[in-house]
Amino acid sequence: MTKKEVMLKAIEGRITWIQAADILGISERHMRRIKTRYEEFGFDALRDHRAGRPRRQRIPLATVEKLLALRRAAYADFSVRHFWEHATEHHDLVLSYTWTLLTLQAAGLAEKAPARGKYRRRRERRPMRGMLLHLDASTHAWLGKDRPEADLDVMLDDADGRILFARFFDQEGTASTFAALEHVLRRHGRFAELYTDRGSHFCRTSRAGQGPDEVQEGQVTRALRTVGIRQILARSPEARGRSERAFGTIQGRLPQELKLAGITDYEAANRYLDATFVPDFNRRFTVKPAQPESAFVALAGIDLRLMLSSQHDRVVGNDNTVSFNRLVLQLPRSTHRVHYVRCPVLVHEFPDRTLGVSYQGRLLATFSQQGDLLTEAKTKRNAA
Repeated sequence: MTKKEVMLKAIEGRITWIQAADILGISERHMRRIKTRYEEFGFDALRDHRAGRPRRQRIPLATVEKLLALRRAAYADFSVRHFWEHATEHHDLVLSYTWTLLTLQAAGLAEKAPARGKYRRRRERRPMRGMLLHLDASTHAWLGKDRPEADLDVMLDDADGRILFARFFDQEGTASTFAALEHVLRRHGRFAELYTDRGSHFCRTSRAGQGPDEVQEGQVTRALRTVGIRQILARSPEARGRSERAFGTIQGRLPQELKLAGITDYEAANRYLDATFVPDFNRRFTVKPAQPESAFVALAGIDLRLMLSSQHDRVVGNDNTVSFNRLVLQLPRSTHRVHYVRCPVLVHEFPDRTLGVSYQGRLLATFSQQGDLLTEAKTKRNAA
């Protein structure tokens, strides 16, 4: 251990000052001098100034003790930067991040960074917002080990790192993907490319160990193709480095903030995401894109609710019913046709788990998961 590390253990009371003197190989009398100087001048008394460099600002002993006590008592599971932000913003400590990091490392309250590996070149960001979006999910015990795990789906812009969508789901899949796409398409418009992993809801791989099939006909692929968004499938977790690094930051902050806010269910956690965490994340970590223009394009004439749903071909029976997953969906009377017998229709599974039946782009009715009629569509076509 260094001299500073030994002194910090003595300051915290983990060892006595006499034991510290034995470890450092100095006399008890000299240790008493060091302790007296430290109580008067703070950490500055422990430094060797023979190099002639200017002295650092003296940090009072009470400030150091308060910093270490906060770290142990309330912020043990926070990352160092996250802890430093709370310490300076909510506990009135005026300390630099570097000094805080070094002090915590010396006290054994923060891990030292591992040695760097081989050289890698980071892929350049897209120059404009809306050119490339990342969609990924992370399964984690976000509310603590005694609570069930959930998937956090996040969509962020490659150009500036801004989170455009974040929500907890029981499980990542087609429904969560459609929810993210609808949120972004309605609020920002159509974007150029979507970067995802090779999950089964994103692509089909017929042969194990091989790449994705050349022709993809999945629900997500069909929706992206309809709206004109190119899908890019990552070849490895390392290829999704930008979203992986974002999730590293999120996992190092969000569980601690949810715990600090006393949140115990994912419905409240989703509200916290929208109201607090995402705005704060974007404020701290968004970077300035190379070009100020946006590549998002407004959509018109597209029913996003119908498009962003799992679609299944069916034919209407003689009694104007549609069979789907052991349910019988009774179509109501319509002002557009006398009946829909033998008409090819689409059954839609919406992200909110309700069902719908459409004919030639017109929604005829919506149903509950149990097959009960919810609404009858009265408009010819709904535009986004």
